[in-house]
Amino acid sequence: MTRNSRHWAIAAAAFLAAAPVLTGCGAGFDAITNKPYAPTEALHVEAKGISVSQAFFLGPDSGSKLAEGGATPLYLSLVNTNKDADQLVGLGVDPALGTAKVVSPVNLPIQQRVNVGKPTPTIMIDGLKKALSGGESIPVQLQFARAGVISLTVPVITRSREFADLPQAPASTAGPTPSPSATTTGAAPADPTAPAEPTAPATDEHGH
Repeated sequence: MTRNSRHWAIAAAAFLAAAPVLTGCGAGFDAITNKPYAPTEALHVEAKGISVSQAFFLGPDSGSKLAEGGATPLYLSLVNTNKDADQLVGLGVDPALGTAKVVSPVNLPIQQRVNVGKPTPTIMIDGLKKALSGGESIPVQLQFARAGVISLTVPVITRSREFADLPQAPASTAGPTPSPSATTTGAAPADPTAPAEPTAPATDEHGH
């Protein structure tokens, strides 16, 4: 590890009391490279009894950009070849890129392929601090409960062709802004079964 090593942020699963902090070499935006990536050339890594394949971050639609503040989901396939079941519990990324988020741990039975990201993305980089166009490569660290940490560099691909129907991260699509009139903060909701208050009779200026 070089003197340029930096701390990486870990997004642990919701059930963990505290997230661990990993260290990575060559972190920072300089480590995010821009180089062509052919979707047919799937990333495949085998380490510590875990087989990682088809790993990529889903980027923007072809010809557009995933803006700062958005989110990019992680898609990958995992096979646990160890003797005991395991879990993917965390993701390590450079905090200069964004915030790693793991919605829930991913269970990894023995010798069974598990696809992460389908039908709903659960692992992502949220609050991006740099726009992504597709073609970038992002160094990450996968945290497993038993196998430990596996480091790899994951490509960002555009949402096109066979990837066009994949769902984007929930945070990358802004929902409708609620109307101020819909805000109920500070006021108790009305009980539809309560009797209506009697209405006082109207009077004119002479009291009739």
